[in-house]
Amino acid sequence: MVNTELLAATGALLLGVIGDPIAHSKSPVMHQAALSALGLPGAYVPMHVKRGRAEGAITAIKALGFRGINVTIPHKVDVIPFLDHLDETALRIGAVNTIVNDHGILTGYNTDGIGYVRSLKEEAVPDLQGKRIMVLGAGGAARGIVYALALEKPDRIVIANRTADKAEALAAEWKDLADIRGISMEELPAYLIETDILINTTSVGMHPLMADTPVAVGLIPEGIVVSDLIYNPLQTKLLTESKQKGCTIHGGLGMFVNQGAYALEYWTGLPAPVAAMRNAVLNDMGK
Repeated sequence: MVNTELLAATGALLLGVIGDPIAHSKSPVMHQAALSALGLPGAYVPMHVKRGRAEGAITAIKALGFRGINVTIPHKVDVIPFLDHLDETALRIGAVNTIVNDHGILTGYNTDGIGYVRSLKEEAVPDLQGKRIMVLGAGGAARGIVYALALEKPDRIVIANRTADKAEALAAEWKDLADIRGISMEELPAYLIETDILINTTSVGMHPLMADTPVAVGLIPEGIVVSDLIYNPLQTKLLTESKQKGCTIHGGLGMFVNQGAYALEYWTGLPAPVAAMRNAVLNDMGK
């Protein structure tokens, strides 16, 4: 539920997001609109925290009385040692994107995976059972995505990463849930030709480096589903060029809104105003 004692003491909820980079983030716009729609006084602030500074940031969250924060690249794994508790999903995934502060006790959650799968099924692939899925990247974002996908009973999940060892280690963690394999980017072409759904979990193609793609689009089979977690821009070069090949494309906005909605509900105990959150992001991006 809403931290009524905090509201009584301060008159507002203090929320935020830490990341590096952070200037591109639309989380402040989205959550400020959500607070307004719910009639809750408060502020949601972006905080630029460089890699390796997670401990200091978490200490500050407690000292300043934040009700909660979101965690984005590159801190989703690094914050874990400085939290008091992890919920079951965050513990299994090993990455955190949402922190709730209850009177100085910090609990970590991961809403990335559930937010992403909900968006993918609503917007592109209603049923993931039996699908052959390739995930690009093996970082903190990929962890939540792969775990949630594994629960959907796909035929297989292939994790492709520049460092094959990292992909193989991630695949091994959930081999009890699904057929999951880790490969290097050099092995990617042989697997990609048999892929139904390609998912980019890396930051390649994100604003401001929007001319880049995480994989050569010429390698992507025609007509498959291509999904990108990036939401700024709304349509990355990967998605634009995949669409030209007749692929069904799925951008990151739905995941972004859904993961934010779940986080807001952890902080407030109230149903998130999803439509207001989505519209705020689109309006801010001039769409």
